[in-house]
Amino acid sequence: MKDLVFSGVKPTGTAHLGTYIGALKQWVAIQKNHRCLFCIVDLHAITVPQDPKELRALTLDVAAAYLAAGIDPARSDIYVQSEVPEHAELAWILGTITKMGELERMTQFKDKSQKGGRERAGLGLFAYPALMAADILLYDTTAVPVGEDQMQHLELTRVIARRFNERFGDTFVVPQALIQKHGARIMSLQDPEKKMSKSDESKSGVIMLDDDADTVRRKIMRAVTDSEGRVYFDQDKKPAVSNLMTIYHHVTGLSLNEIEKAFDGKGYGDFKKDLADRLIEHLAPITKRLRELRDDPSELERILDAGRDKAKALAEKKMKLVRERVGLGR
Repeated sequence: MKDLVFSGVKPTGTAHLGTYIGALKQWVAIQKNHRCLFCIVDLHAITVPQDPKELRALTLDVAAAYLAAGIDPARSDIYVQSEVPEHAELAWILGTITKMGELERMTQFKDKSQKGGRERAGLGLFAYPALMAADILLYDTTAVPVGEDQMQHLELTRVIARRFNERFGDTFVVPQALIQKHGARIMSLQDPEKKMSKSDESKSGVIMLDDDADTVRRKIMRAVTDSEGRVYFDQDKKPAVSNLMTIYHHVTGLSLNEIEKAFDGKGYGDFKKDLADRLIEHLAPITKRLRELRDDPSELERILDAGRDKAKALAEKKMKLVRERVGLGR
């Protein structure tokens, strides 16, 4: 069986540089050698309140970002999670063998439930990892590109897969993780202790994929650094500069050592000016393609229809086996 890679992004905002480097850019490279399914995970998005009209608009916008970043529909299938109902069906079945204690230990549930109060947290937020497990296991996924913040969920997915196989017979592939050495977590340009996010309190901290060149340059030039004035990589001592170097690495292909040598004896001003130039050049075709797809979404709609049909064919086959193994139906 050929390796199959699955991943997805929640449609909770316009795609930004952190999403691009941490996920989309990696997916573009992976699709060259793997069969890939890339999903817009709108069922995950509604674990917290969403405006229905905005959710639908953002679902299309995230799909457009996939294509603009370089996901090739001739190599990879792109579809919307909720349009393949087997995701939700399998999530329920897997939820029946997932232990409460396992879900309570999930760091993301602890963080998000504490913000709104555990008493007010919904079942969907609590059971989020069971749905993520269903997303992955539904397609016999062999590898999942994940950030460090998702590793705990993937480990639980592996536990659930093994538990189901032991109880009902060999049914699911136990997936492996694919993690980038540098760039799985791009941090805020204004607070290098926080992951870059569309919800960043400082709009200067996040670069959106639809930002124009002047906006990108302004945000890079305003990015925080430190008082030392030397460009070198040290995640612990120089988190802000190391974050900018990671971005530079991903948009140029230069290694961190090569970047250090290129700016040896130069200050942060020179470094940030050059980073801004390189980043603007790298993002220009992505921004252009994103705007084209927004102006005429007909191509995007056709691609999502085709991706849905292919994903559904795989999902239906797997769910028929799962129901038989569990003993559901007549």
